[in-house]
Amino acid sequence: MDTDNQMKELVRQKYSEIALQDKEANQASCCGSGCCSTEVYNIMSDDYSNLNGYNTDADLGLGCGLPTQFAQIKKGDVVVDLGSGAGNDCFVARAETGDTGKVIGIDFTEAMINKARQNAEKLGLNNVEFRLGDIEKMPLTSNVADVVVSNCVLNLVPNKDGVFKEIFRVLKPKGHFSISDIVLAGNLPDKLKNEAEMYAGCVSGAIQKDVYLELIRINGFKNIVIQKEKPISIPDDILSNYLNETELATYKNGTTGIFSITVFAEKPEEKSCCEPGCCN
Repeated sequence: MDTDNQMKELVRQKYSEIALQDKEANQASCCGSGCCSTEVYNIMSDDYSNLNGYNTDADLGLGCGLPTQFAQIKKGDVVVDLGSGAGNDCFVARAETGDTGKVIGIDFTEAMINKARQNAEKLGLNNVEFRLGDIEKMPLTSNVADVVVSNCVLNLVPNKDGVFKEIFRVLKPKGHFSISDIVLAGNLPDKLKNEAEMYAGCVSGAIQKDVYLELIRINGFKNIVIQKEKPISIPDDILSNYLNETELATYKNGTTGIFSITVFAEKPEEKSCCEPGCCN
């Protein structure tokens, strides 16, 4: 993982594999039955099944929160989902925004886009669309979205600052986002930080919590609120693939914490030229 492009290609390949599996195979490979936990991709997901709009075919269990539950979506809103996968959050958002709104999912994995479009077609939804594109350079015009959501995706992007700049660009003034993501307190062992599977599994690409929140602030967002936070515990049988017994004990007895946070922030309203000093 020497370059940003290599990291992104790693993620693209892994999530293409997941998209092409059927649901039962995906759950088995990620130990959805609870019998084991040999992969990291599904250990962080929350239960969507009680949310309106939930569709089991679109739920690959790859998230780390429920951002659409906290996103304050209103009827008629334009909602953009970053890293939309098979469409899970888009369909939940569609239940909130209704027939008069619009939901746009963006994903850079063609297999995921195809899967999401198939799911939308089966549901007969004509105001949900999926666009192939990079969230560091979104295929959207500026000031188009009322709400942006994302679930466990920004940690997979090397240039997180660039993504927050893009979110600011595409949001309307007074628009807002609700994003679930993985952040750190303390430092991961080098063997975990340098492991490709841990990067694709949303762990080693995570940054410090305070740095993450500062990126949001310096990109112009206001009213930043952590809506939910939960600790993430990586099972020993996963960690033992990368750490020996001594290293595992040191890690577990240390101060490093891995957390899922759901964070909300607003794009400020544009200043009117009628305000004092605006037209000087």
